[in-house]
Amino acid sequence: MPQLVFLHGPGAGACADAYTYQLEHFKGSVAPTLPGHLSGKRCKDVAEYTEWVRAWLLDQNLNKDLVLVGYTLGASIALQYALDYPNEVKGLVIMTVAMKPKTRKPGTYELRLNALEDENVYEEWIAFQRNAMKFVEPGLREKLIERHRQVGPLSQYHDLKTIDAFDVSDRIGSLTPKLLLLRGVDDPGEPPEYEKDIHEAVPGSQYIKLKGAGHFPATEVPERFNQILEEFLSLL
Repeated sequence: MPQLVFLHGPGAGACADAYTYQLEHFKGSVAPTLPGHLSGKRCKDVAEYTEWVRAWLLDQNLNKDLVLVGYTLGASIALQYALDYPNEVKGLVIMTVAMKPKTRKPGTYELRLNALEDENVYEEWIAFQRNAMKFVEPGLREKLIERHRQVGPLSQYHDLKTIDAFDVSDRIGSLTPKLLLLRGVDDPGEPPEYEKDIHEAVPGSQYIKLKGAGHFPATEVPERFNQILEEFLSLL
């Protein structure tokens, strides 16, 4: 039986709570909260986060037959892990991810830095998070907003910088674990279709677009997401 590992990113609360629905549905699955998110010292890059995740799994003897599921930073970690340790990974399910540095809208980084100094900008940052999670059930959304307040804008700033330095485009064609890419087509941020580039670069990969979902399909449309994940697991 594959070991499901859910990896979060800078959004949807920036912690493992983003996978509340999946942890309830898939018994035995795990979702670490990455260091620098709620507690601990952040890692300097995706490679270091990958080593942290691997050590976390090794400590629990959970480093075999992995199915890594992630969005944004978590998806980057999943890709790095599968490329570095292919014998430990059976499959990847990744969302809102690029295989090379992303292009951000003007002011993206400044919003997070200015939120540290200006209360009005801080509330603008919180409003941005709430809009990004507009498809999330209201009760969970507010819980995740509170997590954002606890984690803070500086952590998100560093996460975005980490994502935007990630580049495995020269290795992506060698990816061997089974790959499923998901994209929420109603993402409020309207990011470029980075997932398509990965799909075209990895033979045999699957690419599914989800209506009524945005940046965080697992959190926004959990029943559909869980069904898709179950079908993916059945093929491994």
